[in-house]
Amino acid sequence: MPRQLREVVFVDGVRTPFGKAKGQYAETRADDLVIKCIRELMRRNPSLPPERVDEVAVAATTQIGDQGLTIGRTAALLSGLPQSVPGFAIDRMCAGAMTAVTTTASGIAFGSYDVAIAGGVEHMGRHPMGEGVDPNPRIISERVVDPDALVMGKTAENLHDRYPSITKERVDAYAVRSQQKTAAAYDAGTIQQDLVPVATRSADEGWGLALSDEPMRPGTTLESLGSLKTPFRAHGKVTAGNAAGINDGATAALLADEETARELGLPVRMRLVAYSFMGVEPEVMGAGPIPATEKALKQAGLKIDDIEAFEVNEAFAVQVLAFLEHFGIADDDTRVNPYGGAIAMGHPLASSGVRLMTQLARQFEERPEVRYGLTTMCIGIGMGGTVIWENPHYTGEAA
Repeated sequence: MPRQLREVVFVDGVRTPFGKAKGQYAETRADDLVIKCIRELMRRNPSLPPERVDEVAVAATTQIGDQGLTIGRTAALLSGLPQSVPGFAIDRMCAGAMTAVTTTASGIAFGSYDVAIAGGVEHMGRHPMGEGVDPNPRIISERVVDPDALVMGKTAENLHDRYPSITKERVDAYAVRSQQKTAAAYDAGTIQQDLVPVATRSADEGWGLALSDEPMRPGTTLESLGSLKTPFRAHGKVTAGNAAGINDGATAALLADEETARELGLPVRMRLVAYSFMGVEPEVMGAGPIPATEKALKQAGLKIDDIEAFEVNEAFAVQVLAFLEHFGIADDDTRVNPYGGAIAMGHPLASSGVRLMTQLARQFEERPEVRYGLTTMCIGIGMGGTVIWENPHYTGEAA
């Protein structure tokens, strides 16, 4: 029997403030971070009966310890959702939360779910990327991929080789702007609207409260970045200042079909248009957003000029600039990451996809003249992911 697909909408999204590894969340469990996000989603949307949640998908790159045991299910239970609500775990490295969204969104479009929660968590201070893994020796011995593919910083240096026009000065200038934009967004109270305050504990310092992103360095200058070491290559271009750090944090988003959202009185903040994941050479994984975006645009029948709001994950500045250069977009285009990005806020791997979506939803609310926007990110082992969204507040008129 033929089936009719349904419209999928982004209802709401929240996140914890992001922390530095061994920083404010050093003695906080990873699952408690994502539980906090799920509870906050339910608190912010009281018209949603808990039993109407049909699925909870939670991503983590390192699925061991307090990020293991099918964390979507355990987090759902510990969040106070009914035992009837199922859950699962998902892994696509940096795009874990993005994949949790697209996977549950597909179920909503098909009619299997009406409402779903999707998010991600990464406690890199407790579980460094790659902890406990055992890569198949064929990867090296048979040269299936270049060994550089297993070290993200080396893949960023390789991307610099592919784009010689992206100089050290350009990536450092981009990083400074990211810090400045994030500081301005905090000063305007924009970022805080979707943050969940988290109580923290320390055996030495007692209890605290995480209210803002710990990695921010608002005083960053070109001069200070110029003095940093290039750990992945002698005389290279990638430094701790023009890349995202090693971070802890969690995110969660509420998704629904549009009819159910209207029925329950839930806000409709974005409408899903298309999504795509694509593979590239693993040793230049930062190029992944380019083919993923091209494919998603083709699926949607759109061109890059139709996109007026961008949230690009800043794993490395070179990766963002390669994307912009490919599509003929200026380094300082105001449509791109207006609130800053991961270089300033942090990038707790599997959680970051929903941060991009939450910030794009905020862009849509502030800019009703914008119809289409996208969220995109590179993914370890040579992939990219892009999701295109439509602004339900679109008026067609300049604000």
